[in-house]
Amino acid sequence: MAELTRRTFATAGAAGVGLLLCTPTANALDRALRLTSARSVTTAGTTLEQVATGGATSTYSRLSAGPGWPLVVRSDLATPKSGRDDRRRALSAFVQFTDLHITDAESPARFEYLHPYIGSAHRPQEALGTVATSALVERVNSVRQGPFTGRPFDLMVTTGDNTDNHELIELEWFLKVLNGGTVTPNSGDANAYEGVQASGNDEYWNPSIPGVGDQYSAKGFPQLPGLLEAGMKAFTAPGLDVPWFCTFGNHDDSIVGSLPANIPGIDAWYTGKYKVIGKDETTSKKLADAIKSGSGVPVAELFGGSGTIREVTPDARRRPFSTGEFVRAHLDAANTGPGPVGHGFTSANADGQNVYYTFRIAPGITGISLDTTTDAGFADGSIGLAQYSWVESTLKRGSSTYYDFFGRKVTHAVTDELFLLFSHHTSGSMGNLLPDSRHLLDPRLDGNAFVALLNRFPNVLAWVNGHTHLNKITAHAGNTPQQGFWEINTASHVDFPQHARIVEVADNADGTLSLFTTLIEAEAPYAVDYDARTPQALASLYRELSYNDIHVDLDRVGAATDHNTELLLVNPLS
Repeated sequence: MAELTRRTFATAGAAGVGLLLCTPTANALDRALRLTSARSVTTAGTTLEQVATGGATSTYSRLSAGPGWPLVVRSDLATPKSGRDDRRRALSAFVQFTDLHITDAESPARFEYLHPYIGSAHRPQEALGTVATSALVERVNSVRQGPFTGRPFDLMVTTGDNTDNHELIELEWFLKVLNGGTVTPNSGDANAYEGVQASGNDEYWNPSIPGVGDQYSAKGFPQLPGLLEAGMKAFTAPGLDVPWFCTFGNHDDSIVGSLPANIPGIDAWYTGKYKVIGKDETTSKKLADAIKSGSGVPVAELFGGSGTIREVTPDARRRPFSTGEFVRAHLDAANTGPGPVGHGFTSANADGQNVYYTFRIAPGITGISLDTTTDAGFADGSIGLAQYSWVESTLKRGSSTYYDFFGRKVTHAVTDELFLLFSHHTSGSMGNLLPDSRHLLDPRLDGNAFVALLNRFPNVLAWVNGHTHLNKITAHAGNTPQQGFWEINTASHVDFPQHARIVEVADNADGTLSLFTTLIEAEAPYAVDYDARTPQALASLYRELSYNDIHVDLDRVGAATDHNTELLLVNPLS
């Protein structure tokens, strides 16, 4: 339950917000924001202070700064006690990035023409993703600390789909953006954008070609000559000021996150010179249905066959990487940045067979990074039995008390550790039980089985994940008050609302712990002059275009109870 429940009105439209500000609801919001400010160390640079707000999505809308979202106290798993702010002791503060989807928008190995049926196949803002992600890094560097405890950030964890189509060039851009350095977000022709948005095809918004007659322009998308060329230009990424750790996602190991990576001859499609940009409606729908159902996808027809084909400049850097190559790139000393070496991965992960590991978040708190992907296809995931057993053993070693499979309490002598788990997939998106070629004989388990495992261990505090592109926080109650944990799912940085999340762990010195979650946005203005082409302006347009995408789903913003929250838990160490 929550002390405050308020459905977000950030998407209600300018007229709706104006009306709201004159109502009793607005007064309640004002009081909630004042209380939030009183309880926090600072709200600056977070959605506690202000939030991107737009108008009706039926027509193109510019964004502006709307009222911040207040803190919502959730007592689903423990009862909050008065005076805890005065007793609070910070244990950790970290940031979660998820679903960055760093995209090579000019790659031949994409199926943008399917976007009428699979919205994620193409996004009007995708060519600006690298510079926009760098602006998110800048936000972390400027905020620097947890807003409720004031603890400096210990680290950042990214929970998968770091790249969009597991290309070597996308991986290079991703590592440079997080570590710092010169990024040139362009492939193929060094002097020209060769993607679908400069094709004149009416399935897409062509920002430099007027009169195409596409759905985007009909909605009111502006003409922005030079935008794509500006998105290709080299820029200097500052990189994170704090260490960061990496978790693997389905877009990091599969073709567009959905098709098996081991299709014969696939490298030639990625690095070749023919890019399919359009097919007839019947064929497109058939192919989209096959991808969504996973049944008999006609790969040759997907990449080639009849349709509109554009010749592009071949580029060997577009070759898809293997899981082992992904890990070894992180281990390369050239990619250490703020550290640690490997960003969580070690030489034990270098062959790509097992890309899960543990890491130190703060004294007394261990992180567990999981691999919930399967390379057999489909976007959703699961967990192999061997990895499940490894998690169980890890939790047992750090727990003085836990519950066995039959619910019997087990006590043994060991120093207690608190645990936070990180994965790409959520409990609700772990129903893909297809075998993984890396472990063909390893049975796969679903999200319900994994929740049941975590509920056995009182010192599991939270499971932090992505994949759904949705803000959603779920309480998983156990058989005893001590056995509950929180599942914290955060929206992507590619689709609106483009959030990252700060998580703070605090001991209230009263038998409870608090997890504070605070959403942040990229450090970029909510609106800029349409002639501006600076990195900050491009990051601003990245957000604005995502809000106006014809496939936008504003439900991904989530409810107030999924935004800035205090999540109460029984302290298992009390």
